[in-house]
Amino acid sequence: MRRRNHIGYLFVTPYALHFAIFIGFPLVFSLVLLFHRWDIVSPMVWVGMDNFAKLVHDNLFWQAMLNTGIFLLLHIPLQLAVALFLAIQLNQRLKLRGFFRAAFFLPVVVSGVVIAILWDQLYAKDTGVLNALLAQIGLSKIGWLTEPNIAMPAIALMATWKNVGLYIVLFLVGLQSVPPQMYEAANIDGAGAWQKFWRVTLPMLNPTIFMVVILSTIGGFSLFIEPYVMTGGGPMNRTLSAMLYIYKQGFFFYHMGYAATLGFAFAVIVLMVVLVQRKLVERE
Repeated sequence: MRRRNHIGYLFVTPYALHFAIFIGFPLVFSLVLLFHRWDIVSPMVWVGMDNFAKLVHDNLFWQAMLNTGIFLLLHIPLQLAVALFLAIQLNQRLKLRGFFRAAFFLPVVVSGVVIAILWDQLYAKDTGVLNALLAQIGLSKIGWLTEPNIAMPAIALMATWKNVGLYIVLFLVGLQSVPPQMYEAANIDGAGAWQKFWRVTLPMLNPTIFMVVILSTIGGFSLFIEPYVMTGGGPMNRTLSAMLYIYKQGFFFYHMGYAATLGFAFAVIVLMVVLVQRKLVERE
């Protein structure tokens, strides 16, 4: 028995080391940084609660949180609607159904940087494909990434295109788990297509919808690559996400202590939002 225990510990050791080095130590170190000022080069300086006081009065951080909230309000409903609609279509007996499923999932596995560069070219005001199509039908060109009121919706549209394949797969799993007997009973009762969708499909998909909302929320709060590559947070800081702002504070300005404080506050906000969503979305 002792030898078996030793062998078990031997197998667990690589994961324990990985956890201690890449998760445990950074977590403890970030908690230490909350109360210090550090620029990587100079020694740490104890500042107490100054980082938290600075955060409360940091208008740019709250602007970044507002931008992230706007992105979530646009992205999550669009993600849900598009993914559910496409999943219902792909759940039917279609020719080349497997091909279309793979095609919709392909952007999920492509690098986010590659996707951002591709859509940056599509959104280009003078040479982009979208504005070329608008010009063909006699409409004015749109500054997709240069107009303050349009840039974030444009990024939300791109993020939906990139991630929708994952949620299509989740909805397909949920749709295929609905017992066929429930649809047969609905047909006997004379239910139409909309009534079957509203009374049977949606209630049975509730756990899947909850999962999609939570994953979309966490992914939306992690918005970084798209604004970093496509806009740099502009124009007028209207696409500056919370993650991008934390990154800039830490690795552009080397305010490591303040960046850790922003990250801590951001994690608390994400946790609160997810808990509220659970109360609103999840049903017994």
